[in-house]
Amino acid sequence: MQDNNPAFNLPPSTSIKACLFDLDGVLVDTAVYHYKAWKRLANTMGFDFTEEQNEQLKGVSRVESLNKILAWGGVQKTDLEKEELAALKNGWYVDMITKMTPAEVLPGTVDFLTAIHKAGYKLALGSASKNSGIILDKTNLAHFFDEIVDGNMVTKSKPDPEVFLKGAQLLGFAPNECVVFEDAVAGVEAAKRGGMKAIGIGEKSVLIQADLVVSGLDKLTVKDLEEL
Repeated sequence: MQDNNPAFNLPPSTSIKACLFDLDGVLVDTAVYHYKAWKRLANTMGFDFTEEQNEQLKGVSRVESLNKILAWGGVQKTDLEKEELAALKNGWYVDMITKMTPAEVLPGTVDFLTAIHKAGYKLALGSASKNSGIILDKTNLAHFFDEIVDGNMVTKSKPDPEVFLKGAQLLGFAPNECVVFEDAVAGVEAAKRGGMKAIGIGEKSVLIQADLVVSGLDKLTVKDLEEL
């Protein structure tokens, strides 16, 4: 049953009809590029930025990430300076991701997307990244998605469910007919707050709110969606 009403006042659904995917860490791994760009930015301000700190930025917007990094470095900046720093970091990041290739797609991604597409599921991207279009183009994944919702289309960051609710609405399905694929705690929380199922990509001990947790899309089949 499809419904374009934003209120989504439908009874519980017995089956999943739409799949909403985070990008970084689920379909591709761009964390290394974010890390290199943020580290370079931190270094220009006289302090370092660790991989452990980078993990805490999963699913977090660029502005919020910058605020966290400045706090870690004990640095204060004006709003204008923050805008300039965020733009500088993004420029370095874009330079790196424009060199990405389909070889950087995570294992099992293409096979799984192909299988669920053939099975009739509708697919949407739900990412905080404002560079999703570039990444999907360079990795040859764009054609799988019926709708793309990214950081350019939403105002609230995960764990707010806005990005996923927007995706569900564009696809024409109620939240309880959707499953979200996420590698970040904030992303899984966003899915659950939005009334959706969540499949975590990562560690069970971390993604404890997820309905199912696997190490990667290579561990999933269409049957797993049917059994949610």
